[in-house]
Amino acid sequence: MSKDQKSDRFKKGWVKLQEVHGQVGQDVLDELAKTAPALSDFIIEYPYGDIYSRPGLDARSRQIATISALTALGNAHKELNVHIQAGLNVGLTKEEIIEIIMQMSVYAGFPAAMNGIDAAKQAFEKFDAKTLSKDNTTE
Repeated sequence: MSKDQKSDRFKKGWVKLQEVHGQVGQDVLDELAKTAPALSDFIIEYPYGDIYSRPGLDARSRQIATISALTALGNAHKELNVHIQAGLNVGLTKEEIIEIIMQMSVYAGFPAAMNGIDAAKQAFEKFDAKTLSKDNTTE
């Protein structure tokens, strides 16, 4: 089923996913859809269509909460990497992201924070490379 034939909930989620993640989020979910299309749809509909689309928190605040939670889990490196890039997309600075992760060392421990810093390093490199590539194509 094409994206145009999906539910309104899916369409609302897809728009929000694009706002938060841009191409990175689309790439992740397109890859997931090759193996588990229903899971990809659920991710678009529930987190992005139902939760991220709610009023009450702006995109920056939602990414602060998400980066915190994923850091504290300590076992979601790939997801943390994607959400750190999303945090940069919605206006968080690298310094703020590092501080968020360091704050989690108090509650989740140093191993979780160290894993988070590793994810941040990788996310910053990807984000910078993407930004540099975009800048070079607009000149």
